[in-house]
Amino acid sequence: MSIVRLLVVDDHPVVRDGIVGMVASSDDIEVVGEASDGAEAVKLARALTPDVVLMDLRMPGMDGVAAIREFARLGIPSRVVVLTTFDADADVLPAIEAGAAGYLLKDSPRDDLLRAIRAAATGAAVLAPSVATRLMGRVRQSDDSVLSPRELEVLALVAAGSTNRVAGETLHLSESTVKTHLLSIYSKLGVTDRASAVAEGFRRGLLDR
Repeated sequence: MSIVRLLVVDDHPVVRDGIVGMVASSDDIEVVGEASDGAEAVKLARALTPDVVLMDLRMPGMDGVAAIREFARLGIPSRVVVLTTFDADADVLPAIEAGAAGYLLKDSPRDDLLRAIRAAATGAAVLAPSVATRLMGRVRQSDDSVLSPRELEVLALVAAGSTNRVAGETLHLSESTVKTHLLSIYSKLGVTDRASAVAEGFRRGLLDR
């Protein structure tokens, strides 16, 4: 059985203790470190190479979004799942755009949290239902030029049959960054998989036939 190595980042010790307690009964998840702010999270992630990082957003000093951006800048491969009490657009979108692999709320049931940690470790995207609803709402309000130039490049390569690894090599991006772009594409186009994203891209005229 593969063990998921987890780093817990939150400025409140009682919250960290609660998360560690929830994870303790799981045989396949191991907490390898705890951090109280973004800067410490970056330092520990580089030293401990966890598979998944549970990251709070609002912390003194370096906040969660700044830490996620630093992970990307330094090429830290850990998958970051935001765990916060905030689900407003002003909180969700910067975190997703910075490279978060998922976004959960602190009132999530224990089983949902454990499933999300395991899913993130496999490369899957995880979103709280309220967050997914907000992102879908933004898609419905957007026009057909919703994708960024980089997202259009990723979508075009996916349409051409490229894997995430090949797309990353073509665009000089890490595979995890390509996955993050795909998560954003899915959210913006209102789809859940690669094939549907390509079909929707053609339907909206974002891709040339």
